[in-house]
Amino acid sequence: MDDRIQHAGMRQRLMPADQAAAVIRHGDTVCMSGFTGAGYPKCVPQALAARIQQAHARGDPFRVRLLTGASTAPELDGALAKVEGMELRLPYQSDPTVRDRINAGQIDYLDIHLSHVAQHTWFGFFGDIDVAVVEIAAILPDGRLLPTSSIGNNRTWLERAGKVILEVNRWQPLALDGMHDVYYGTALPPDRKPIPLVRVEDRIGERYLLVDPDKVVAVVETDAHDRNSPFSPPDDCSQRIAGHLLEFIEHEVARRRLTPRLLPLQSGVGNIANAVLAGIAASGYQNLEAWTEVIQDNMLRLLRDGVLRFASATALSLSGTGTAEFFEHIDFYRRCIVLRPQEISNHPELIRRLGCIAMNGMLETDIYGNVNSTHVAGSRIMNGIGGSGDFARNAFLSIFMAPSTAKQGGVSTIVPMASHVDHTEHDTMIVVTEQGLADLRGLSPRQRARDIIAKCAHPSYRSMLEDYFDRACRNSFGKHTPHLLREALSWHARFVETGSMRIA
Repeated sequence: MDDRIQHAGMRQRLMPADQAAAVIRHGDTVCMSGFTGAGYPKCVPQALAARIQQAHARGDPFRVRLLTGASTAPELDGALAKVEGMELRLPYQSDPTVRDRINAGQIDYLDIHLSHVAQHTWFGFFGDIDVAVVEIAAILPDGRLLPTSSIGNNRTWLERAGKVILEVNRWQPLALDGMHDVYYGTALPPDRKPIPLVRVEDRIGERYLLVDPDKVVAVVETDAHDRNSPFSPPDDCSQRIAGHLLEFIEHEVARRRLTPRLLPLQSGVGNIANAVLAGIAASGYQNLEAWTEVIQDNMLRLLRDGVLRFASATALSLSGTGTAEFFEHIDFYRRCIVLRPQEISNHPELIRRLGCIAMNGMLETDIYGNVNSTHVAGSRIMNGIGGSGDFARNAFLSIFMAPSTAKQGGVSTIVPMASHVDHTEHDTMIVVTEQGLADLRGLSPRQRARDIIAKCAHPSYRSMLEDYFDRACRNSFGKHTPHLLREALSWHARFVETGSMRIA
């Protein structure tokens, strides 16, 4: 790996993954790279899991506090969760074993806005950072580091950690060089200054990550691919949601509230998001921009076809097919994609300045527009809030999307009262299901309720919602936001007890 590890001092610290993992001790706070299955360390976490398992077999305690950029992969989250090696996890996860252990009370989970993680680390809210484990593509002769397919919080991990372990992954192409923009201009209050970015394509930082070579205690060689999850084709429900949203966007252009170039797009991950992007491409839009967290397969197609002119994100999240396309045409994509730290990609100042169109999923919304994107029946975590809150609070348009039912029709996405609130009614402008779209801008709570029920609720639940709202308007303690407190969460209670929100 002499071509990848060009710093003489760090080359001397080459060692196997199990030897590197021995640096990590019980009780350490460990920060690892990775964002939505991209750019996470591949070998050291598995070696750490083996050490933890051996310690537990001897009857010795061994658990760590784990911080990342966002979700990772089975080789990291799954491996550590299966050996009960996590005491704390933040800020976002999607691994089924991690989720089960969180919901069983075996892992403490801190769900946090992704834009807050780096600054809370700098503020010292999480205590000392003992070890950082960061995947990179190469180490330059002067010690600078070439980032990989995600940046996430890596800049902060490298600066704040007492010890650093680097995984140099040969699978990550050296041609990524020039795609990253690592901004080092942020400061702590009261010394903060405006971030000098006014266009999506602006580059305001460095091409490389910086690290103090004296903190690097281990360098590990790897050759392993990212979590290249395949994407399912959009189903009929997703396409109907996309159709309602595209009709709304066309209406906004016709009303001149948007130009034909729209505004920078932010899109969550999943089938609905992919259907929306495909619909935008089919609608004839050109020279659009994206300011988002993750670049998926469909965004590559939009860039290739000229629908998107430029895209800024913090990570790539591609299928195997998407990865092959990206690698084959990486010189083209390097000219129209930039990857930034997530404290920049998700920064409220920049989202508001650029005027993003934020499109995110939800689990449920109540009739007033309070959105739950994280918890089933108010107590079981799914994944986490991710970056949706960063964008929803600050976007030009804040859009939440979901099918109108779940669990084979046993659950209504539209409920009298949200069982958990991640995004208040103040941050929700547009609600879309396959049934229709409710534009909540400028509406009072009661007007919102009528629109959401009439346009977004599934027909099998609409009369139940209308009945609840009518009785609440007559009998509520107050008439501004009418609720029947003894009944407001009865739908969720019925689901927990019977597996369905329907009245038998």
